Amino acid sequence: MLPNIYHSETTTEFIRRINSLTGNETPLWGKMNVGQMLSHCCVPYQQILGENSGRPPFILRVLMQWFFRNSMTNAKPYQKNLPTGPTFVRTGYHDIHEERIRLISYLERVSQLGPEKLADIPSLSLGKLSSEEWSNMLYKHLDHHLRQFGV
Repeated sequence: MLPNIYHSETTTEFIRRINSLTGNETPLWGKMNVGQMLSHCCVPYQQILGENSGRPPFILRVLMQWFFRNSMTNAKPYQKNLPTGPTFVRTGYHDIHEERIRLISYLERVSQLGPEKLADIPSLSLGKLSSEEWSNMLYKHLDHHLRQFGV
């Protein structure tokens, strides 16, 4: 069972890990730098809060719902070097300080929504999710990328 994103302890621990990033870390896998990773990790929260409405094409959404939904929302950690959806790709310069502030703000806002309100918001890729599926997916994604940079 994964930590629950609705618990303040989980949010506090994520914030501690995010704040421990210096920008000098080398990724243990993948191509992103720290600023790009932080920006990338903002995307699901932006989608939840209606700030980013970039949806995958219909056929990709169907494939994701049928073939990847379980692996994205269960309690098993993500594998290294998985492909990144086009709306999540980040290239170029992303200021670490600004992205850190944005991500922490998003974490706090979504955590405060609570399980019932979050479960009412469909995923742009996977459709309707339970509060546990949302918690697992958000926890796994952020944890995966923080581990990518050794924190």
